[in-house]
Amino acid sequence: MQVDGWFVTGADRPMQAQSRDEAPGPSEVLVRVAGCGVCHTDLGFYYEGVPTRHALPLVLGHEISGRVVEVGAGAEEWKGRDVVVPAVIPCGTCAACRAGKGSICPKQIFPGNDVHGGFATHVRVPARGLCPVPDLAHPNTNPAGLDLAALSVVADAVSTPYQAILRSGLAKGDVAVFVGAGGVGGFGVQIAAARGAQVVAIDVDAKKLETMKGFGASLALPAGDARELKKTIQKFATERGVPTWRTFVFETSGSKAGQESAFALLGHGGYLSVVGYTPAKVELRLSNVMALDATVQGNWGCLPEHYPAVVDLCLSGAVKVEPFVERRPLSSINATFAELHEKPLARRVVLVP
Repeated sequence: MQVDGWFVTGADRPMQAQSRDEAPGPSEVLVRVAGCGVCHTDLGFYYEGVPTRHALPLVLGHEISGRVVEVGAGAEEWKGRDVVVPAVIPCGTCAACRAGKGSICPKQIFPGNDVHGGFATHVRVPARGLCPVPDLAHPNTNPAGLDLAALSVVADAVSTPYQAILRSGLAKGDVAVFVGAGGVGGFGVQIAAARGAQVVAIDVDAKKLETMKGFGASLALPAGDARELKKTIQKFATERGVPTWRTFVFETSGSKAGQESAFALLGHGGYLSVVGYTPAKVELRLSNVMALDATVQGNWGCLPEHYPAVVDLCLSGAVKVEPFVERRPLSSINATFAELHEKPLARRVVLVP
């Protein structure tokens, strides 16, 4: 089948529309893309020189939803089904996968990094790990009234903070602090609140903070001096009877300042999840982790087995998606990247072929 996609040929060069032929191999599928979200990681590949594992030219895009239109041998069950494509697809058979550590699978497939991604009409990916989407026309399965394109953001912006929160052990009544309240962080605020946590949102953007007050944030703080932020958060937690070891910090800004601030917010027995990415070097005193008996953990994507629960959260309306996405035609990709590079937007852009 002919696939039309937007190829990156070099850093900061305009992406070029090109056609190629694609056919799924054994245990693979060809998905007609309904929507593909634009992630901070895509901007890193394009503008910041973050290397992709697949040589250029390459089609970026890893937040993908769509319908399976062609299947290879062994993947026949997926023909005609609506799906969300995981941003990280473990092989399922290596030693890491067998040990339950699929996030570090050395054979993992990351669309838009290892193979051509979703800024195209179609994408060819392994069938393993695909997340089926129920009938969106049925109100019982889709009370939120979402379309398939909107669910593309499940593949990273919603599922990544979901796994980070799940791993942390965040429980009802705990305090969850998100450094960076847009995109991944914004959905993280909602997920944490849905789990019964008391959520603090920190961001440089006053409008994002004001928005998140209506979507789960009990306290919204402008980014600033980390010591003052820590005092304010400790007071917030103490008033609610929450000790430092039940305060969980999630770094979701993907910025140098955000990561340094998040590390500085750690308290005794505290927990820090590093979710955002920046190629910038961060200066910190690692001995704080020892002195505070704290835990710092990274989070790479989300295991495919968690995706159905994330889709359910979105379709039920427990996590609101529609107010945080903006659909644009795929043909606007170069202008959209330029706009996002200039400044973050209030909503996650989903490019629709």
